Amino acid sequence: MLIVLSVLWGGSFFFVGVAVADLPPLTIVTLRVGIAAIALWSFALVMGLRPPKSLGVWAAFLGMGLLNNVIPFVFIVWGQTQIASGLASILNAATPIFTVVVASMFLPDERATPLKIVGVVVGFIGVVVMIGLPAIDGDNSLLAQLAIIAATVSYAFAGVYGRRFKAMTINPMITAAGQVTASALVLAPIALIVDGPLDIAAPSMRTWGAIVGLAVLSTAVAYVLYFKILESAGATNLLLVTLLVPVSAILLGSLFLNESLEAVHFVGMALIALGLSAIDGRLWRRSKMAKA
Repeated sequence: MLIVLSVLWGGSFFFVGVAVADLPPLTIVTLRVGIAAIALWSFALVMGLRPPKSLGVWAAFLGMGLLNNVIPFVFIVWGQTQIASGLASILNAATPIFTVVVASMFLPDERATPLKIVGVVVGFIGVVVMIGLPAIDGDNSLLAQLAIIAATVSYAFAGVYGRRFKAMTINPMITAAGQVTASALVLAPIALIVDGPLDIAAPSMRTWGAIVGLAVLSTAVAYVLYFKILESAGATNLLLVTLLVPVSAILLGSLFLNESLEAVHFVGMALIALGLSAIDGRLWRRSKMAKA
């Protein structure tokens, strides 16, 4: 599920790349979560699931939407107007580092171990090797870099905050629908103020196709997987997906956009795989037991 999620989120870079030709960033984000909410509630109703009536549950959806969508999306959108996308991708890939720290502070069953910390660092180095370290010069804004880092911290807290839905015994489909609905309600007025009203006829069919793909595949389906993984594997393991997203993006670019794969990409992927195995720990524990 983690690999499928990384492919869905890796594909979002392609969809966004198409959509930005016709639409401003905040409008894209609002359409993304708004259409995803419609799709998810449609799926839920077909499955016989109904929206929760508890105000406490909807307050939790709002908290999750703010931490997982509104805050990071706004910070990332603004940050990427100031700094190179490569640097933004590397900063975003630091999410598991913050998740290990935040989870160890708030979740007793996800304490940081030396092997986990080493695994996260090795995986992060793999992302840097694969993407390449952009030149950092005086034109790059420190505030923009801090904005991207703030987004990754928000993602880390979202992963920890989202664990509460398991105790609430809420279906992952409903959790996904609830949080994107709350996000859409918050983002819509912001997009209207910043970007202005949307002229529905202006975007091309190609752009609308990209928006639908972004909303249905990279958001609706992706968030159902997100909450299933969070429920079964925890926040730290879930947010390892940010190490896999660059791998998926590069492989998808190679398969569908005729982009070339170089040796450095395979080295980076190998380091990420090594880091993931260390964080998971099972192979390392078996090896240690075999030696004993």
